Amino acid sequence: MIRKPVTSALIAALIIASPIYATMEMEQAEERANRESAQEDLYDAATGSLDEHEWSRAAQQFREVAQMGGNQADAALYWLAYSQHKMAQRSDALATIVDLQRRFPKSRWAEDAKALEVEIRQSAGQRVAPESVSDEELKLIAVSGLMHTDPERAIPILEKIISGNHPPKLKEKAIFVLSQSGSPRAMEMLARLARDSSRPDLQARAIRNLGILGGDRSRIVLKEIYVSSNDVKIRKSILKSYMISGDRVQLLVLAKGEQNPELRGEAIQQLGILGAKNELSELYGAEAAVALRKKIIHAMFLGGNSEKLAELARGEKVLELRLAAIRSLGLMGGANTTAGLISLYESDPSLEVKKAVIHALFLQSNGKALVSLARKEKNAAMKKEIVSKLALVGGDETADFLMEIINQ
Repeated sequence: MIRKPVTSALIAALIIASPIYATMEMEQAEERANRESAQEDLYDAATGSLDEHEWSRAAQQFREVAQMGGNQADAALYWLAYSQHKMAQRSDALATIVDLQRRFPKSRWAEDAKALEVEIRQSAGQRVAPESVSDEELKLIAVSGLMHTDPERAIPILEKIISGNHPPKLKEKAIFVLSQSGSPRAMEMLARLARDSSRPDLQARAIRNLGILGGDRSRIVLKEIYVSSNDVKIRKSILKSYMISGDRVQLLVLAKGEQNPELRGEAIQQLGILGAKNELSELYGAEAAVALRKKIIHAMFLGGNSEKLAELARGEKVLELRLAAIRSLGLMGGANTTAGLISLYESDPSLEVKKAVIHALFLQSNGKALVSLARKEKNAAMKKEIVSKLALVGGDETADFLMEIINQ
């Protein structure tokens, strides 16, 4: 929802009327941080959809990230164009590339976008003059087409690119192309790269693409590397690959039994991105540590499990966890969460819970719900809490209500 700014005169009147508005800048900073966090979570979910070849879902998610603006908008536009290309929506993909070049001419994704444009035009049968394309981009395009013509002939060429003195971007593309082949030779090469800790960047890329490749052989290799490696970064890469391959079983095992808290938290997050609602509910019931239960709540938010979050918001015995569930419901938005939050506010006597609900509705920019609560609220302190948020939400209905207060 686009917020309409409250007039400066109205803000001034409200500041004079109550000292609580001294916290407005802090609230705004917190809101920005929350929105940046939500954007990062959505971008992670979109890359997961991309790795699963869910092109339509990835396109929608990357479109939403791009519309949010922020630091990842240019990357989101590139991957939106890539997803559109994969769905054979060539005109849409080219239009998205133009949008990227117009909005972010100095973006680090600009060169990738040019290479993608060439690939799109060639796939549409358009002749692209070699002199108009840089050498690196031509190599990327050539590598992309190798597997479609002669896979067995392509693999040695790809191996030469990966082991030779070529730009990292070209090597990463070659590894991705390998992951698209189902041949035993390609699998053997990927596994060798995934085990090679002397080249950590290529190792991490190979691990990721083993997840894309999927299958029992990939899972065996990933498990072997996870058990033998002491590198937390590499282990995190493997956890992400489990998510990409949809391996809920292994992620749940590690979320329950991994001794490193950081890795346990990562396994929990990947279950959330995967949308593993049942597994997370099971994990929550078995976990005793509050810190990890909070991570599970965040993972439930990533997985869109509003039903379980609403249940925890109503019945969780640990207040800190109840408040975390309420906050997650606020970040999720939607009519169902709004109705549940209002019901919770009206039925729960706890002031901490009421404040958490007010903040959750504020995160939704839900001025209508906040005005409704403010009109009914008899407690002066709680009414001030609501009004302090309304001054930041904006909108005609909110402004009208605030004017009512000033004119009283």
